[in-house]
Amino acid sequence: MLTSSCAVPVEYFQIRVQKEIENWPVGILADYARIVELLMEFGPDLRMPHSRAFGGGLFELRPRGREGVGRALYCYVKDRRVIILHAFIKKTRATPAHELAIARRRMKEVKDV
Repeated sequence: MLTSSCAVPVEYFQIRVQKEIENWPVGILADYARIVELLMEFGPDLRMPHSRAFGGGLFELRPRGREGVGRALYCYVKDRRVIILHAFIKKTRATPAHELAIARRRMKEVKDV
């Protein structure tokens, strides 16, 4: 059972990550907006089917719609902030390794600050 904590702020690694998400098909975008609200409310307590951990501090949001499946990879940084590192429309069953590599590289940048 999820227990609500104080609101967790959500930020984007770069404006282009936010723009990528804003260009998703409407069904996936609507589900993403709903899941981000849950993330802001429940923070690290958010789990499957909305969020999944990849290890090493990397997580994914799992929005879906009639048009397909999106993924937004994120991490937590100091002051309990969430940084959306990378986003893409999923085309294969497994999350592609190069998508994870982009997110892990960006996570290293924000954690080193």
